[in-house]
Amino acid sequence: MTPRFSQLRRDLLMGGFCLAVQGGVANALPPKTLAFPRDRGSHPDFKTEWWYITGHVLSAGREFGFQVTFFRSRIDNTQGMASNFAARQLLFAHAAITDVSAKKNWHDQRIARTGFGVATSSELDMNIKLRDWSLKADGKRYAAELAATDFGITLQLIETQSVLLQGKNGLSRKGPEDKQASYYYSQPQLQAAGRLRVQGQSFDVQGPAWLDHEWSQEILAPGVVGWDWIGMNLDDGSALTAFRLRDANGNAVWDGGSFRSAKQSTYVFSRGEVIFRTTRFWKSPLTQASYPVEWIVRTPADFYTVKAVIDNQELDSRQSTGAIYWEGLSELIDSNGKPVGKGYLEMTGYAQPLRM
Repeated sequence: MTPRFSQLRRDLLMGGFCLAVQGGVANALPPKTLAFPRDRGSHPDFKTEWWYITGHVLSAGREFGFQVTFFRSRIDNTQGMASNFAARQLLFAHAAITDVSAKKNWHDQRIARTGFGVATSSELDMNIKLRDWSLKADGKRYAAELAATDFGITLQLIETQSVLLQGKNGLSRKGPEDKQASYYYSQPQLQAAGRLRVQGQSFDVQGPAWLDHEWSQEILAPGVVGWDWIGMNLDDGSALTAFRLRDANGNAVWDGGSFRSAKQSTYVFSRGEVIFRTTRFWKSPLTQASYPVEWIVRTPADFYTVKAVIDNQELDSRQSTGAIYWEGLSELIDSNGKPVGKGYLEMTGYAQPLRM
């Protein structure tokens, strides 16, 4: 990968930003009981972590998708440095709004080392700040606020269902070896309300949203170049998660996910039960990368069609995490051809192999 890094990112990442098991930490993550609100907060002893909120909202018939993602990365080479200026932890943030009516995707990014009040992530509960971007939890409520050049997001999100523990009680396998795993939970069917700003126009919005929080020492198995993932809120209150990690030939190295019904019964998918099959590609005019923007996704719950609401939802984050990827609002259609929900599709490793 040879991304066009900003000078700030070069300075912060001296010594290498690559996923590796920290010395003294066991390779395989042990099963644990996730405890809330503590586990909504930061886990600085782990190599990588992210908090991820997406949603589908309406404003007087106008339709939008939004995503807000905060990433934390532990830099092993600086942990022993005495200086307060040492970049022991980095915070990144990505945000985007998809304006479906205008067929336009707006996105922005941030990066900073933690400390000095500029970038912070609490270990007690979800409370993340990166300059004027923030994501906070308070009981069953969440608040996301940020201002970017062309857009802004100010949203309150309320839990309507219990937490969804992914994998085996929150321990989610991501590869053939035990160490390729993460602690991972979701909060589907959030009710979002607030305001989006797009190029000077403000829209009062409301609709369903989704939260993911994941932390790990190692996720990618050797040979994995990227992943495909969906998190879908169904109209009947159900929730679908499906993912695969793939090699350079497009073969699945690992797959998984879950389906939780509106009555809260959950089925966790086993290895081999999820199959992604592409039915249409879109080629980015910016990067010339080709992304599958329509899929047939086979799961134990149903055979679904996943279709991007607009094709161009590519995100260029070379000025922060260094990755170019596709992440956007998509429609979920069941095997009878009936639209049953909306959510987000994320695809990495198509423009260049992913590094973490």
